[in-house]
Amino acid sequence: MLIVTAAFTPVIIDNLVTAVLLLDEALTIRFVNPAAEQLLSSSKRRLLGTVLPDLLQHSSLDLDLLSGTLQSGQGLADSDVTFVIDGQRYLLGLNASPISWQKDLFVMLELKPIDQQRRISQELTQLAQQQAAKELVRGLAHEIKNPLGGLRGAAQLLEKVLPDPSYTEYTQMIIEQADRLRNLVDRLLGPQRPGVRKVDNIHLVLEKVRQLVCLENDSNIIIERDYDPSLPDIEMDAEQLEQALLNIVSNAAHALKKQGGGAIKLKTRTAHQALIQGKYTRTAAKIEIIDNGPGIPAEIQDTLFYPMVTGNADGTGLGLSISQNLIDQHNGKIEVISWPGHTNFTIHLPIQ
Repeated sequence: MLIVTAAFTPVIIDNLVTAVLLLDEALTIRFVNPAAEQLLSSSKRRLLGTVLPDLLQHSSLDLDLLSGTLQSGQGLADSDVTFVIDGQRYLLGLNASPISWQKDLFVMLELKPIDQQRRISQELTQLAQQQAAKELVRGLAHEIKNPLGGLRGAAQLLEKVLPDPSYTEYTQMIIEQADRLRNLVDRLLGPQRPGVRKVDNIHLVLEKVRQLVCLENDSNIIIERDYDPSLPDIEMDAEQLEQALLNIVSNAAHALKKQGGGAIKLKTRTAHQALIQGKYTRTAAKIEIIDNGPGIPAEIQDTLFYPMVTGNADGTGLGLSISQNLIDQHNGKIEVISWPGHTNFTIHLPIQ
């Protein structure tokens, strides 16, 4: 009968499929198993002796909570943590446990990648929530448009029978405000049907967007291009896609302008077996809009594409909602990852 001794413990840990890191009280990495090297795409030589916060460009988890486990003696678990290392995003399930060895305290960190099925489920749930939000807004917008039409018509009739022409100033104000609200509602609804489509080159659309944004902004905002010339043409409504992309790039330019300048990269690639709306597409055009601005506030990232949600005090919160609607009509998807100093909007459009 085999009796497992303490000497056998390192062999067990080294053969675990779960990534294990051991951190000291300063959150310096003191041990990693092979699974952790593979998960983080880093060698043991690089990881050992590195302070965890210095390794991460971004963490959705407050790393002070890890130190807090040593003080409280209580473990920590989070099923959805984002770590960014060398520009690579890792979606992880995390468990942190305080342990003591030879009078020293350590945090044992267990990391598991979120499996593909869960990501598919999250994407479908998010899509359903966004669709429900859009239907709610559309219903509300239609309810607003009806009384606005009556209000405008009544003001026009009243203007004709007013005894004093000086009163028309007030009826004109009513008509102008009714028109303004109607235009807002029309923007809120956005285009509901795809326009005329033809096979075209997405780079031509991106170039129009780049030129428009360059004309509207100062030279301290640089727009870089990284196009894949082998990307096939796709069937699209060029005007609608131009509007969708312009909304995103304009938002990035606005964020950079507020911080005094920066760079936007327009990048295209061909994606294979892309997951779009819960289904795998054999070939898709992948369009990335990347900026080095301040990032999107964490509290609105999950609802960023909902109507009326914006991090810009001067914005209406309609631009990204309209962009998503237009991308949806092209059977594509749009997603975003963001942390301070980096925001990446990725659009996938199926190639027939």
